[in-house]
Amino acid sequence: MTTLQGSTVFITGASRGIGKAIALAAAREGANVAIAAKTTRAHAKLPGTIYSAAAEIEAAGGKALPLQVDVRDEAQIAQAMAETAARFGGIDVLVNNASAIHLAGTVETPMKRFDLMHQVNVRATFACSQAAIPYLEKARNPHILNLSPPLRLVPAWFAPHVAYTMSKFGMSLCVLGMAEELRGKGIAVNALWPRTTIATAAVINLLGGEEMASHSRKPEIVADAAAAIFRRDARSCTGNFFIDEEVLREEGVADFEKYAVTPGAKLCPDLFVEG
Repeated sequence: MTTLQGSTVFITGASRGIGKAIALAAAREGANVAIAAKTTRAHAKLPGTIYSAAAEIEAAGGKALPLQVDVRDEAQIAQAMAETAARFGGIDVLVNNASAIHLAGTVETPMKRFDLMHQVNVRATFACSQAAIPYLEKARNPHILNLSPPLRLVPAWFAPHVAYTMSKFGMSLCVLGMAEELRGKGIAVNALWPRTTIATAAVINLLGGEEMASHSRKPEIVADAAAAIFRRDARSCTGNFFIDEEVLREEGVADFEKYAVTPGAKLCPDLFVEG
C-alpha cells in the first residue's frame, strides 16, 4: 500500500499530542480520521479539543469526525465505531493511543490512579480492539497499532512505577496475543514506541517540564513512523514491537534533526528503551 488515501483511521486520544500528530500525518495522505477523545473544551495546561483537532485534520487534506468518547465505556466505544463506519464506509486502522500516567512507587500510587491507568491503558486497548475487529475484517489492509513499549521484562523498568509499567505492558501483551489470534484474518497488530521522550503535555506537565521537552523530539516522528506502518502489508507486518526511529530508518530517513525540539541538544531516552 503506497498511500492512505481514502482509508479510515480511528484514533483514541487524538485531540492533542502524539494522537493528533498521527491524525495529521494520515490526513496529509487523504485519510478519513475519527477523533475519539474526551476533550470538548480547551484546558489551560491541555490545549486542543476534538473540534480543534478536526479543523486541523480538514485543513491538512483529510476528512474528520470528532467523537466525544470515554474509552473506559465500552458502549461509547461501540457507538463511536458504528458512527465512524456509517460516515466513512468502514474502518481500516485502529490506533490505541489514549493513555494515563502516574509515575510513582507502590505505596505512593493511590488505587484510583492504579484503576485509571489500567482502565485507560490496557482495558480500553482491549475494548477498542474488540469493537473494531468486525470492521477491520472487511478492510483491505487492516491495522491495529498500540502506542506501547517493547516487551522486555527488566526489573529496572518496573521498580520505580510498577503500576504504570504493568498497564503499558498490558497494552503490549495485547499485541503479542492479538497478532497471533488475528493472523488468519489478515489483521495486523503492532506496537510503536518512541526512542526518545516526546514533547507532549504529559512530558511538560507531569515529567520534566520545559527542560525535558527541550531535550525531546516532536510528536511528528512517531506520527511519520505510524503512517509508514499503516502502509505496510498487514498480512506480513504483524506482531512487531517497533521503535519510531528504526521504522523511519527502514523507510530511508537519515535526517532526524528535523524532529528535535532543540536541534543539536542531547536527547532523553524514553522509558523502556536503552539509553
